Amino acid sequence: MIGMKPKENRMLKLSDEALGSIMMALQKSLMEQSDIVPILKDFDFKIGEEQQLYIMNPPLVKFTHTEEDYPVFEGSD
Repeated sequence: MIGMKPKENRMLKLSDEALGSIMMALQKSLMEQSDIVPILKDFDFKIGEEQQLYIMNPPLVKFTHTEEDYPVFEGSD
């Protein structure tokens, strides 16, 4: 990066939220039968106070269902 001085080599871990975002990206790519790489490349990361990576733009996964997926049974209650 231009104009930035290198920092010491430090190890970072993924936050629970970042792991969840990666899992959502995987779920989205499986549901849409699409490539996961563009989703992962689009992630914006932030380093938290605990030296963990956070994803600032997690993917949105939309679930749709029809009545055939969840049939409504009519009867007496």
